[in-house]
Amino acid sequence: MKVRILMEPRHGATYDRIVAMATATEEAGFDAFFRSDHYLGIDATDPDYLPTDSWTTLGGLARETSTVKLGTLMTAGTYRNPANLAIAVASVDQMSNGRIILGIGTGWYEREHHAFGIPFPPIGERFDRLSEAMQIIHGLWETPRGETFSFDGKFWQLEECANFPALVQTPRPEIVIGGTGPRRTPLMAARYADEFNSGGGKGSRERFEHVRRVCEKVGRDPATLRLSATYQVICGTTRAEAQQRLARLGPPGERMLSGGVVGTPDEVTAALQSLADDGCEIVYLHIFDIDDLDHLRLIGSEVVPQVAAA
Repeated sequence: MKVRILMEPRHGATYDRIVAMATATEEAGFDAFFRSDHYLGIDATDPDYLPTDSWTTLGGLARETSTVKLGTLMTAGTYRNPANLAIAVASVDQMSNGRIILGIGTGWYEREHHAFGIPFPPIGERFDRLSEAMQIIHGLWETPRGETFSFDGKFWQLEECANFPALVQTPRPEIVIGGTGPRRTPLMAARYADEFNSGGGKGSRERFEHVRRVCEKVGRDPATLRLSATYQVICGTTRAEAQQRLARLGPPGERMLSGGVVGTPDEVTAALQSLADDGCEIVYLHIFDIDDLDHLRLIGSEVVPQVAAA
């Protein structure tokens, strides 16, 4: 199993703090550093939350790291014109020398959209928009140079585009689509993604089995779709130390950790191995205290080697 870090700061983060966390992630031996694509935190009323733009910061991280993969989980499909997003991701692909991954979804945080004046259409329309976005991004990334790409959709129209962003990765950067929905999310992943993320750990086995069946229905080999999950984790050398880390998060963080694991390296390892038994190939450890770099080092030294070898 590959182990990745997903940054979800309690109070937002300045760029320097994000760099410190990404660098510690790389040094601790994790496979990738991902960040959420949000402008509000787990407590939407927190006036101290410091928002940053995901793709701006990832461009910076691309130049300040050297080996760790970088990505979003998940970029909100409501935030950006898909053609603009395709060029932005390709730019970071160049800046990172081919280490970027695009995780993308419909967007779900309604209050966040209202707070920043971003339209938040009904869920059906958000899925329709994501479907068009995937076709546009694939088209701009995969149309051979010398040909043109046009798209006539309900929400976006591209007319004979002949200028495509340069990519390091071939044929294109990896795409992650995920969520807990039973119908359109698995279908979207089967059609457009390289990786399906089941959301939280609970219920992953069933969602993995379902998306495999969907792959078969659309004529795709299920083995070509990697399976991942997101898991809230707090680790301590002792249970007491882990509880101290949990207490520092306050009530919102404690609620988030209710579906994850708080414990020693052996307990965290056992929980992740259970996910692997469910079919999970990649796990994103959801980290809220971004300044506790010793936490990353502990997981990197005591958990990652055991899980990676499983």
